[in-house]
Amino acid sequence: MKTILGLDQIEEYREWFDGKKIGLITNYSGVNSAWENNIDLFEKAGYNLTKLYTPEHGLYGAADGATIENGVYPRYHIPIISLYGEKKKPSEEDLEDVDILVYDIQDVGLRYYTFIYTMAYCMQAAAENKIPFIVLDRPNPLGGRIVSGACITPELACFVGAYELPVRYGLTCGELGAYFKEYDKINLDYRVIKMKNYTRDMTYPDTGFIWNVPSPALPGFKNTLCYCGGCFTEATNISEGRGTPKPFQMYGTPYTDMDALYDRLQKEIKEDDIAFRKRTFVPFVGKYKGEVCFGVEYEPLSDKIDFIPIALKTLRAFKDLNPDEFTYRIQEEENHMDALIGDHSGYNYLEGKITIEEVITNWKTQSAQFVEKTEKYYLY
Repeated sequence: MKTILGLDQIEEYREWFDGKKIGLITNYSGVNSAWENNIDLFEKAGYNLTKLYTPEHGLYGAADGATIENGVYPRYHIPIISLYGEKKKPSEEDLEDVDILVYDIQDVGLRYYTFIYTMAYCMQAAAENKIPFIVLDRPNPLGGRIVSGACITPELACFVGAYELPVRYGLTCGELGAYFKEYDKINLDYRVIKMKNYTRDMTYPDTGFIWNVPSPALPGFKNTLCYCGGCFTEATNISEGRGTPKPFQMYGTPYTDMDALYDRLQKEIKEDDIAFRKRTFVPFVGKYKGEVCFGVEYEPLSDKIDFIPIALKTLRAFKDLNPDEFTYRIQEEENHMDALIGDHSGYNYLEGKITIEEVITNWKTQSAQFVEKTEKYYLY
């Protein structure tokens, strides 16, 4: 039975929307189960959309990290307020002519995905301006049963990780918003239009939906499975496959001995639900643009895989085989690896100071504690 989205049900909640000036936080992923645009659907229902707010990549899918400017939605001439540029939180002026804020964006279920922090900041602004906040809930593509990775420490909190979330948090946006509300201790009229025909055991293919691309570098579900941990590679000079047909499924550099890398990974990666091979590729954007890279390509064989340990082993293999060429990305005098992983243990593993078993055991404890803390927010 096909899942029914929050967006599919907006006409059933007229008491929430009729006569209200509505601010919609959304992007290109804001479609219903029939792939109809949410802005058109609000207009068709006779609701009054007065403002649009957009996160990273904007309304139309700009390149990774690109600054997004304010604009106007052409068909209905609705002002578009960018929340990825000079500011990441709507101001009091941005919320003029808005009676309710509505959030409708497809999430990926991973802590370093910036859309969830746009939601958190908008919730804070709504509370400060006494505006109700409504989430049109959508599936967590990775499901709700696997929770894994380090819970980010408060001192490492930033726009790619905060709220002491584990890497893979196993919550829908509706559930996550309830967690944010309590974490921030804000007084907010918070509501969720729940999905129907959805359970925690479901991953995206189980919903019956066509894949809804959440951002430019995640064109398919398998890319998203490998983004779970594969994103750590962005903190290094290894290509994570951006600018190839399979971002986050391909990893390589121009200087890697591909045969040695493959032989090592064959000994270390024993999971039955992942396949991998030697792979050369040429990125057309990003790291090593236009250069031949030598490395590996991964293909998940199960939608229940946790790619984080595989990603760490892959990074360690690259580093050990190329100790003179391998570098970390430093941002504001901090190792970006720590911000993405959430604590220092991943870095310590890559540096050979602790074992992968120690890292995973520690993270399992943290994840279990997070599950215990957040079960009260479960809607499904």
